[in-house]
Amino acid sequence: MKKLALFSLSLLLMYSCKQEKEAVAQVIKIEKYAIEQFMDNENARSNGFSPDKSTVLMTSNRSGIYNMYTIPASGGEFTPITASDSSSVFGISYFPEDDRILFRMDGNGDEIYKIFVKDSSGIKRLTPEKNVRALFRGWAKDGKSFFYGSNERDSKFMDHYEMNIADFSSKVIYENKDGLDFAGMSDDRKYIALLKPINTNDVDLYILNTATKEKTKINDNLSSNSPEDFSPDGKSFYYTTDDNAEFSYLMKYNLEDGTKEKVIEKDWDITSYYFTRNGKYQVMFTNEDAKTVMVVKETATGNKVEFPAINNQQILSASFSRDESMALLRVGGSNTPTNSYTYDLETKEHKKLTNVLNKEINPDHLVTSEVVRFKSFDGLEIPAIYYKPKQASAANKVPALVWVHGGPGGQSRQGFSSIIQYLVNHGYAILAVNNRGSSGYGKTFYKMDDQNHGDKDLKDCVAGKDWLATQEIIDADKIGIIGGSYGGYMTMAALTYTPEEFKVGVNIFGVTNWLRTLKSIPPWWESFKEALYTEMGDPNTADSVRLRKISPLFHTEKVTKPLIVLQGAKDPRVLKVESDEIVEGVKKNGVPVEYVLFEDEGHGFVKKENQIEAYGRVLKFLDKHLKGKGDEVINDSKTESTKIDKES
Repeated sequence: MKKLALFSLSLLLMYSCKQEKEAVAQVIKIEKYAIEQFMDNENARSNGFSPDKSTVLMTSNRSGIYNMYTIPASGGEFTPITASDSSSVFGISYFPEDDRILFRMDGNGDEIYKIFVKDSSGIKRLTPEKNVRALFRGWAKDGKSFFYGSNERDSKFMDHYEMNIADFSSKVIYENKDGLDFAGMSDDRKYIALLKPINTNDVDLYILNTATKEKTKINDNLSSNSPEDFSPDGKSFYYTTDDNAEFSYLMKYNLEDGTKEKVIEKDWDITSYYFTRNGKYQVMFTNEDAKTVMVVKETATGNKVEFPAINNQQILSASFSRDESMALLRVGGSNTPTNSYTYDLETKEHKKLTNVLNKEINPDHLVTSEVVRFKSFDGLEIPAIYYKPKQASAANKVPALVWVHGGPGGQSRQGFSSIIQYLVNHGYAILAVNNRGSSGYGKTFYKMDDQNHGDKDLKDCVAGKDWLATQEIIDADKIGIIGGSYGGYMTMAALTYTPEEFKVGVNIFGVTNWLRTLKSIPPWWESFKEALYTEMGDPNTADSVRLRKISPLFHTEKVTKPLIVLQGAKDPRVLKVESDEIVEGVKKNGVPVEYVLFEDEGHGFVKKENQIEAYGRVLKFLDKHLKGKGDEVINDSKTESTKIDKES
C-alpha cells in the first residue's frame, strides 16, 4: 500500500509539473499585437433611435476619424451618413418625428462646437460659424424644437436658446449675465436649474422661475450639488448632494412650497438619476469602487426592472425611445471594449449592434483589472486599478508604470482602455492610481489635494510605485510614470521633484506651467474659473509664488530621466507652448527627450492615424528606456513607418 501511495504521489507530482509547464507555456504564447491592431478596436457609440425605432444612429471612428452611420435596430451592417476626412463628426440624434439628423463638429479639437443638420438635401450649419461655441441641451417634449447653449452674445457665458425645427429660427430663453451654469429646464419651461461653482467640489444650486424671474437657492450649506431631473409632472426637482455626508445622495425638491426630502442614499456616489420621457421609468447610476452600477425602476410601482446581464459586464449608459418601449445600452468591462445593444423592455430581448474588438485580437489575451489598495506615506489608504500582464510571473518579472488620470479631480475607472491593454499586452504592468484628490471615494478624500498639488498627491504616486516594487512579478528597478493632462503634470512633477523615483516619464499634454494655464483658461469656462482658482490657487495673487514652485517648467534642471512628451497643437486647455518649453528645458540637461506633436489634434487624440503614431512611439520609448537593451524589444515596423509629428 505504501509503494502504491508513493507511486500515486509520484504520478501526481509528474502530472502537477506537467500542468505547471503547460501553464508557463500557455503564458509565453500570449500573442503580442501591433498598435495598429489595438487602434483598430472600433470606438462606436449609439446616438438614439429613429422615430419608428427601426434604425439607430451611431457615431464611429471606423473610417479613421469619427463619422455618423445608421444600423438596423435588430443589428446588421453600418450605413455611412457622413464621410469627413478632416474634422470629426459626432452624432446627436434623429429628429423626433422624421429622419433628419442633428450632429456637431469642432475645428480639429479646438472645442468650439457647431451644430449641424443633415437631411435629404445635404448638410446645413445651424449655429454661428466663427468663434461661437454651441452645445445641444435636449429636445422639447413635443419634439417641435430643441435647446442649446451658446456664447454668441458674450464669449464668457453660455446663454440658453430654443430653436424651432420648422424654420430653424432661434430665440433666447435665458441670458446668462450672472455667470451661472445652465443645469436643466422643466418640460413646461417654467423652471430652470442653475449652478454656481464655489470650488471644484462645492456648488450652489438655484431654481429660476422664468415667469417671475425669482431665483431660489436650494442648498443650505456648502456642499456638492448636482441637478438630475425635473419630474414629468413638473412639480418636483431631483438633485444629488453630499451635504453633511461623504457621498452624494438623491434629494427631491418641491417646486411649489420649497420643501425637501431625501429619496435614496447609498455607500457610494449616486452619479445620475433621470426619468424616461413620459415618466414610466426612473434610472439611477452609482459609482461603486470605480465601477458603474445601473438600477431602473417603474415609477408607478417602485418595482425594479430587470436588464440583461451580458457576460458580467457593466451597463455604462442607457437611453430610451420616446415611447419608452426600448432602450439603447452601452455595455463593457475592463477587458472588453464598450459595445452598443438594443433592449426591448416588453419582450426582454437584446440585440448586439456592434462588435468593436478587432477580430485579429484574441479576447483571451486581454487583461481583467482588479481593484487594489495600498498605504501612502502618511498611512492613508489609496485605491488603484491594477493590470497584470498574462506573461508575468515571479520567474518572468516585468517592468511597470504608474498611470495617473486627468483632472484635477478625475478617477481611473474599471473600464476598457485600448492604450492600457496595448502596453500590458507588451509586458508592462499598469497601476492606475487614484491618488488623494480623486473623485469617487468621498468628499474628504476629494478635497485632500486642494492647493497641495505636486506634494501629497505626488507622494501617493510614489507610494504606488513602492507597492508595485513589492509585487513578485514586478522588476522593482524598472518602474515609470505616465499620464495625460493633470496626469501629465504628475509625470513632470515626479521627474522634477522626485527625480530618482521613476526610471522614465510619459507626459501626454500635461500642464507644466500652472501660472500660464490658469491665466489662459478658455473664455467659456469663466463660471468655473473661480472654483478652479479655489482649488489650485489664483495666479494673480500671492498664490503665484506657490504655483511657480509647483510648476515643473521652472525646475527642469532637476530632470535626469528619459522623457517623451505628446501634444496636440489645437489644445485649448493645455497650450502647445507648455510642451514646447518643457522639452527644450529638459533637453538642456542632456537627457533623452522625444516630442510627438500633432497639428490637427486638441486635448486628446481622436484621429486613428495619430493614435497609432502616438502610442506606438510611447511603446518604443518604453522598450528602449525602461525595458532596456537586455530585454526583448518589440519590432513594430508599421509604427516606425508612420511619421506625422514634428520633433524638436
